[in-house]
Amino acid sequence: HTRKHAKESPWVVTVPLVLLAIPSVLIGWPLLEPMLFTGWFGDAIAVSPERDVLGVLADKGTDAMYFLQHGLTGKPFILAMAGVVTAWVFYLLRPGWPAAIRDKLSALYSLLENKYFFDAFNERLLAPAARRLGMGFWRFGDQGLIDGGLVNGTARTVDRAAAIVRRLQTGYLFHYAFAMFVGLGIMLAWFVFGQAG
Repeated sequence: HTRKHAKESPWVVTVPLVLLAIPSVLIGWPLLEPMLFTGWFGDAIAVSPERDVLGVLADKGTDAMYFLQHGLTGKPFILAMAGVVTAWVFYLLRPGWPAAIRDKLSALYSLLENKYFFDAFNERLLAPAARRLGMGFWRFGDQGLIDGGLVNGTARTVDRAAAIVRRLQTGYLFHYAFAMFVGLGIMLAWFVFGQAG
């Protein structure tokens, strides 16, 4: 049943990958040693002595064959091959094993299947709390303080001040004369009583 759904990548993906791999190998194989170990880039790349990884590698080997051998015997490659062999055994050689193991270790299976329940914890606790916090910041910070207080509050203050000043600016000469007499009276009172004090 699984084999019916398995399919290879289409040629529009496979062909460009092959066409990119061929020149990579043809160019990388002879140029690996000169580029990494002979100062190919001159002073363009400066490496401090305590971080000179290539210097440590140069003691073990500098040619492309060493890197190929190292790649095929390294722990990541061995672990990847162990995964391939495990998948082959579990799904091709003994396809009944995964279901039997799942039944025997149902708690562990549930823990791993649900990704340690981090997603459920996030969806039920963290995400709603973050949404409520964001709504609070939006209502009280953005709408209340910024829009209501600073932006619209400034406009309301200017509007109220303009309404008061508008009543003072009537256009009648006797209102302006009266305001000048009141102002002159206040200035004289301040001058007379301020000098005496």
